[in-house]
Formats: sequence, C-alpha cells, structure tokens
Amino acid sequence: MVLNISFNEGPGWPNGGGRLIRIRRGMVKEIINSARGVTEISVEVEGNTEKALNYDFITGLVQPGDEVTLNTTAVHAGLGSGGYHFVMANLNVRAADVDEMGHIMKLRYTPCQVKCFAVEEELNPNRSKIMDFTSMKKTPVIVGTLHSMLAPAASGVKVGSSGRLRVVYIMTDGAALPIQMSRTVAELKEKGLVDATVTVGHAFGGDYEAVNIYTGLIAAKEAAGADVIIVSMGPGVVGTGTKYGFTGIEQGENINAVNIMEGMPIAIPRISFVDSRERHIGLSHHTQTVLQKIAVTPCTVVLPALEPIKESYVNKQLLRSGIAANHKVVVEDGEPALLYLMERDIVVTTMGRTMSQDKEYFLAAGAAGIYASKHVVY
Repeated sequence: MVLNISFNEGPGWPNGGGRLIRIRRGMVKEIINSARGVTEISVEVEGNTEKALNYDFITGLVQPGDEVTLNTTAVHAGLGSGGYHFVMANLNVRAADVDEMGHIMKLRYTPCQVKCFAVEEELNPNRSKIMDFTSMKKTPVIVGTLHSMLAPAASGVKVGSSGRLRVVYIMTDGAALPIQMSRTVAELKEKGLVDATVTVGHAFGGDYEAVNIYTGLIAAKEAAGADVIIVSMGPGVVGTGTKYGFTGIEQGENINAVNIMEGMPIAIPRISFVDSRERHIGLSHHTQTVLQKIAVTPCTVVLPALEPIKESYVNKQLLRSGIAANHKVVVEDGEPALLYLMERDIVVTTMGRTMSQDKEYFLAAGAAGIYASKHVVY
C-alpha cells in the first residue's frame, strides 16, 4: 500500500510548497541484526526487498510479518543514509507508555519528539553540579568536525596517558541525532577508549542528556568526571561546496563555547592529501573557514608530524589564511594513536578511506588526543 502524504502549497513551505517526507508502507521480512537498540531489517516495500533501520527505543521492537510505516526520502533521492529506510511506526505494536522521569523534549514539535531526563532538570541528581559550576579550569577539550575523528582522538588520549585518563564524548546534533546510530561509540565504550557520553542539542541517547553545548561541557566535566572531553557530531555530515554551508562549521562555535567555559580548546584540523576535491587538499577549506571566521577566540591547532613536503604545504596554508597568527599551532606525533587502534582491532574510515589510505587525516586526530593527554590539569 502507498501512503501519499501531501501538503498544500503556500509561502510557509520551502520553494513554495511540496512534500517534505516520502512515506511508504512495508512489511518486515527478516531481522538482519540487532544491537545498541537499533534493529536492521529487510522490508518488502513497493514490490522490492530493501533495508531499513528500526530504533527499538523509539518505535518498539519489530518482528517478521509486522507492517511498518517507512520514511524512504533519502534513499529515493539517492542521498545515502547508508542505503536504509527508517521505520516511523510499527502498526503491530501495542500501545506503550514512556518513563515518568524527564520533561525535556528533543526533536521538539515533530512526530518523532522524544522525552529526555536532562541534567538541567530539577529532579535530576546532577542538577546541583550544573548550578554550582564556576569554571572548567582548563580541562582539555578536543573539538573535531567529523565523527570519524572520534576514535583516533580517543585513542591518542588513552595511549598518551597509558589508559589513566577518563575520556568523555559529547555528541552534537550536527549529523545523526540518536547516538545509538554510531557503531564507533559502542565499540569505543566496550573497549574502554570512551568512558561516558553526553548528547546535546537535539542529539539524544547518551549517558547524560544536556540542552546545549554549554551545559553539555559542564555535565562532561562535573557529572561524568572527564579528564579530557572530545566534542564532535555523530555519523553523517552535511556539505554543499559553499564556504559556510557545512555542518562542521560548528567546530568554531564549539571552540568559542569551550573558551567561554574556561576550558582548553584543542582543534583537530581536517588534513588530507588523497581527497579528490581540491578544496580539501592539505588543510581543508572547512578548517580554514572555521579557524579564520567562526572561532573568534583562540585555540590550539595540533598538526601531526608530516613528511617535509606535506608539512611545508600545510604551513603555507596556515600562514596565508592567518590561522598561524590567531591560534597556537603545535606539532605532535599521532602515530602511536593509530598503532593503538590497530592493536585493539578498531577499524575506522573516513569517506570510505581507511587509515592507510588517508593517513594524515587520522594522524591529525590522533595527534590532538596525544597532545591533550599531556595538558591535563590536576
């Protein structure tokens, strides 16, 4: 059955109107995998068997034979999302209630709004820590742009401190919103590279929930007991090829937030020498825009140790852009972080490229983690 969802055209809709969500009804054929509260299923939809994801903690458990309503927008438009549709509702699920605790809604005023027990709430045992906060006291905060930076950055902190330091990851709402979408987070927690998580803004599902990046930083430090904090978005990123039209621009805003809260912001530069797009060669135009225009307060930019020709190329970019004058630029060897990931059998990729294929990218994140491990104030 096809559900045709339409809206009347009017000035309130982008480009004068039209449909915003492509909705289809399907039948669950098979459970492929279930982990982290996310179930991968095959569904029969429009005469084809295709893949879909079900968030068990939102729409309930699914089983073969269930009739489900699917959001098929991204796959139909060729936008990816891993080639998955998303279950919006299971028509066979009986009525269910939610936990009584929590009054903060995320994904507010949408059909998928979820209730969270945020650290700021009066009944939350961590509220007093939010209320009594005065300063982060130069706690190192590593600020990245892509989710694939998380693993090498966390690895760098752990290997640089022989595993002694406690790492807390703050996931922003710049990409995927449910933290359960990230296999990386689950693996890093299981293997001890990330000790706790905080989800801020409209991101949800972390060990701690916070309304924004500021209280998220407080929660990471005071409630989760972080020695080092890593801030980046979840899986997925939006880019448009324009100067300011990418979600990674939040890196600059997060750097400013860390300074406001009196932490020590450490920026991971996006570096690559194999990307097919010229604007991402060497120091990506994303990093240059963020550190030139958005990060209006200073941070430490950690470069990995590079081959002389590549080092010279990046240094020229730093000088031309003015970044070297406005921020502290240091060099750190990121290699131990990558070796530690391999020892722990943790595989990471960026844009489909492995550590060996795009080494400088991962070295930069690992170097930031190692640098942060050396600057924890006790």
